[in-house]
Amino acid sequence: MTDTLTTLFGLTGKRALVTGSSQGIGRTLARGLAGAGAAVVLNGRDAAKLEATRAELAAEMPEAEIDALPFDVTDHAAVRAAIDGFEADRGAIDILVNNAGMQHRSPLEEFPADAFERLLQTNVASCFHAGQACARHMIGRGAGKIINIASVQTALARTGIAPYTATKGAVGNLTKGMATDWARHGLHCNAIAPGYFETPLNEALVSDPEFTAWLEKRTPAGRWGKTEELVGACIFLASPASSFVNGHVLFVDGAISVSL
Repeated sequence: MTDTLTTLFGLTGKRALVTGSSQGIGRTLARGLAGAGAAVVLNGRDAAKLEATRAELAAEMPEAEIDALPFDVTDHAAVRAAIDGFEADRGAIDILVNNAGMQHRSPLEEFPADAFERLLQTNVASCFHAGQACARHMIGRGAGKIINIASVQTALARTGIAPYTATKGAVGNLTKGMATDWARHGLHCNAIAPGYFETPLNEALVSDPEFTAWLEKRTPAGRWGKTEELVGACIFLASPASSFVNGHVLFVDGAISVSL
């Protein structure tokens, strides 16, 4: 049984790039992928913060291969140059986790136009930029895994975050488009849609007793999610176990998206 599980879910010999992995969900997913045997490439805009995270994970997991690759996911040319350069210098990126994202909360009628543009670039365009850059190499090899981080807002809406909801809906549909275009080349393109998790992005909500009480009542599981609870889904979609799963959005949300 152990050999079967290792064959299905093991990532030894694979390399994963995780965008936005200096903290939060990205850091947790990078750690989880490394624990499954993958070499991991961390990404973020702040090189110093990224290196600090790399050093922390390397000290915690001395057997793991962990690199840092700083670049701005919203800059198409920079993304392409960084990924092409890494592939040339270090080797193949077999798994891409498009995790970089941001939030901005405001009533829609007052939502700043510049904030809307930043959301579009950070949450949607980044998936296109990194996805295309990695796919160009993956297509040539006839294999690759792309995992986009969507959201429960891919399917649901809540007041004050309409543009964020729009971007995560776009991530879900971009995932389907990636699978439609690239499955024939051996790529698997799927998404994980987290519900409400305790992350730096949600710090304002986590610290709000009224919101937490509402969330606990609204979510059938009755609580916030822990970022570690996303690792299994990520390993599944990154591994051979998901060999015929493509264009799927996997909700990990304590059943909030399926309940009234």
